[in-house]
Amino acid sequence: MEAPARALVPPQTVRRGRSLPLGATWDGAGVNFALHSQHAERVELCLFDQKGRREIERVPLAERTDFTWHCYLPEVRPGQLYAYRVYGPSGPQHRFNPHKTLLDPYARMVVGGISTGAGRCRVVDSAFSWDDDRPPRIPWEETFIYEAHVKGLTLRHPEVPEQLRGTYAGLATAPVIAHLKSLGVTAVELLPVHAFVDDRRLVQAGLRNYWGYNSLGFFAPDMRYSATGTLGEFKTMVKTLHAARIEVILDVVYNHTGEGDHRGPTLSFRGIDNALYYRLRPDNPHLYVDWTGTGNTLDLSQPAVLQLVMDSLRYWVSEMHVDGFRFDLATTLARDARGEFDPRGAFLSAVRQDPLLAQVKLIAEPWDVGPHGYRVGGFPPGWSEWNDRYRDAVRSYWRGDEGAIAELASRIAGSADLFGAGGRSPAASINFVTAHDGFTLHDLVSYGRKHNEANLEDNRDGTDNNRSWNYGVEGPSQEAPVSDLRERAKRNLLATLLVSRGVPMLLAGDELGRTQRGNNNAYCQDNEISWLDWDLDAPGAGLLAFVRKLGRLRQECGALRKRSYERDIAWLTPHGGEMTEAEWKLPFARCLGARLAEDLLLLLNAHDGDIPFQLPGGEWSVLLDTADEAAQIFADNYLLRGRSLALLSRGAAISRGAQLR
Repeated sequence: MEAPARALVPPQTVRRGRSLPLGATWDGAGVNFALHSQHAERVELCLFDQKGRREIERVPLAERTDFTWHCYLPEVRPGQLYAYRVYGPSGPQHRFNPHKTLLDPYARMVVGGISTGAGRCRVVDSAFSWDDDRPPRIPWEETFIYEAHVKGLTLRHPEVPEQLRGTYAGLATAPVIAHLKSLGVTAVELLPVHAFVDDRRLVQAGLRNYWGYNSLGFFAPDMRYSATGTLGEFKTMVKTLHAARIEVILDVVYNHTGEGDHRGPTLSFRGIDNALYYRLRPDNPHLYVDWTGTGNTLDLSQPAVLQLVMDSLRYWVSEMHVDGFRFDLATTLARDARGEFDPRGAFLSAVRQDPLLAQVKLIAEPWDVGPHGYRVGGFPPGWSEWNDRYRDAVRSYWRGDEGAIAELASRIAGSADLFGAGGRSPAASINFVTAHDGFTLHDLVSYGRKHNEANLEDNRDGTDNNRSWNYGVEGPSQEAPVSDLRERAKRNLLATLLVSRGVPMLLAGDELGRTQRGNNNAYCQDNEISWLDWDLDAPGAGLLAFVRKLGRLRQECGALRKRSYERDIAWLTPHGGEMTEAEWKLPFARCLGARLAEDLLLLLNAHDGDIPFQLPGGEWSVLLDTADEAAQIFADNYLLRGRSLALLSRGAAISRGAQLR
């Protein structure tokens, strides 16, 4: 198959170049281009005009070293737009088409219409003045994660300059950083920022792939979130957050690409070497193995694909100074050539032994949709994991489910049953009650079922297992008894999160009472359904002060930040005695206490009625009570209101508690 002819660069201006590093590398005098394809028969580098619309030159890559095609162009400078055309054999496993211009998998910047095939790669100059920037290296036990979307976080923030709203620069402005610091946040976990594709189906329906879990450029920050169109903007954001001792964690999607299933567009990997980059079905190599639910699966059992992912991770740490990663559908990444999950396999071993990556925060989403894909607790030392068992236990308990207290106790104590083996610590458990995927905190206590009609999928998408409760009214309510119970429920859920052992993660906007109007799968809603509302006069906005108090409490109280699984929690009945094995199994039991330390007592009551709780000896002060904020001191018993949580301190902690109020 022949592509249309274009002017060729004179051979005397094309030099041999090097096979490494891959991508387009500016060395101050020219640019080296290198592209890996094991099955290609011919590769051409296409250079475009400044608008990326007209192909002005085409350069055959005559040199090939170990399946990497390369050349060096001394006349090319940063800013040059380029793409590739790749020729190769036919067959069900191949998708070569030289009529398609393809994005470089190692491109540092991608501009233009990526989803339509009009995207172009840009040669960049990586120079940036980092000055004395250093990674904060916040210890895991001191970490408090804030999960946010770059655009949604600031697009409606009234104190962020309008031209910076929804951008990397906007995230690094003073009012946003001040807000994060006021919460006690130590790390911002950003939803995917790698250049990504909008699904054709969504675009045709007037929707967008808002969350961004459809990556195509693993080295390129998406320019939709850039106010200046420069890499320096992202780097400045990281540098500014570091100066405030806030780490940057990226949610990364290496399990699949935005090219979709066999009917999807050919934009990069598929046209460069489909049989190399993707897992194909052995019985029908025209189709893809789909362990991700997106149509395709990257094949990390291939050394070249593993190298791509490792090179990408190292780039974001060394060049962009990020502090860690949350790996989407990480089970897929850890599957071997047979498709079996292997905690000692190539990817997990490569990351753990890498001298650079072993120093950053590594978080797994420990599941995928493939066979035996649920692997919570199955990742090796050095990794933390999203703990959905924590989420479900806390939701179930505060909803009032029967038989929930034993599971709740295990989660509050750091989930040693899941992570304690193999030398792991409570930091292996990333605790959360809500995340981007699912209800917001406000909606969790306002809706009994999902309301995803705006996604135009007849409300079939999104989970039905929400463990939510609407307190008698579905959706918004002006009834004081309902709204009061909902606000207390939010405080209960948040307080449980911040006093539990492990690493707490807060969904951006939950501290502001953000609603998605009952949508629990707002992946395609690039609008006010997803964007944070910063109107602090809105109903329920008083929650912000409570979350700030919780953040200060966690910072001040070392007993809430245990580094190891010490068996020092005594679980108490309301009568003051320790829980017996029989009492753990009582289906109607919904009230218990936890002596987290000698002078720190946690009381929980998911019953509707008030319960007097017998206190250990001494004088106890109230650090917080989700039902009664009045400062009180008790010596014998404490009346724990229905559906509430209280944290009490004794002795030296009393003055600290007064300060926290």
